[in-house]
Amino acid sequence: MAKRVLIVDDETGIRKITEISLKAIAGWQVFEAASGQEGLAIAQTEQPDVILLDVMMPGMDGITTFQQLQANPTTQGIPVIFLTAKAQVSEQREFAELPITGVITKPFKALDLVQKMRSLLGWSE
Repeated sequence: MAKRVLIVDDETGIRKITEISLKAIAGWQVFEAASGQEGLAIAQTEQPDVILLDVMMPGMDGITTFQQLQANPTTQGIPVIFLTAKAQVSEQREFAELPITGVITKPFKALDLVQKMRSLLGWSE
């Protein structure tokens, strides 16, 4: 059965490129949310296998969204991978303190994204 991935990112271009990559390369089913609030609602109803979550978003940022996912019993078991352009050591340290599955830095190559996700999640091809 195809893996189900929720992409939460305020940038339409990032969501589209990510969706196309995951569908074309891995054959995964993709859901999209343009905000943290929308992502929380979709995560609850769709119960994806993993959430790709942008860190920098207007309104509710990725860290706040992640905390809300963790606070909800129906979504707290869903693995979360941060998507971020923030690759500085201080930010990486902050992410390391959160119980996330991993971090993928932007920009990324389509093939690398799928391979990195499989590696972080322990999913075989």
